[in-house]
Amino acid sequence: MLELGTEKEPPFLSPQVSACIAISFLLCAKVVTDAPMASGLWLCPPAPRCGDQIYNPWEQCCDDDTILPLNRTRFCGPDCTFWPCFELCCPEYFGPQRFVVKVKVLGVKSRCFSSPISRNCSRKPF
Repeated sequence: MLELGTEKEPPFLSPQVSACIAISFLLCAKVVTDAPMASGLWLCPPAPRCGDQIYNPWEQCCDDDTILPLNRTRFCGPDCTFWPCFELCCPEYFGPQRFVVKVKVLGVKSRCFSSPISRNCSRKPF
């Protein structure tokens, strides 16, 4: 018997009873039927390719089927450098030969005749 002024402790639930309650709750819970369900395979976007090789576009680029690091530079003419991942080296033949560096446009096959000029590479006098 309980004495006056004392409280009764709640009944202790064993792990088995707790597990049964949780399973019953999950089995009896209503499922939303109008939510879209994935019925097929989940496909990742295709990895960027350079020729027949895969490359990481955060660290590399593809230039004429060659994988280059983004910080690679090359010569454009005898005394001018350019970034082949971001620029084109375009020779111009109006009078004495000179070279022009043009910007590559992302998502488009960039060509010298249609790309905007970034800078001129002047020839060094001999």
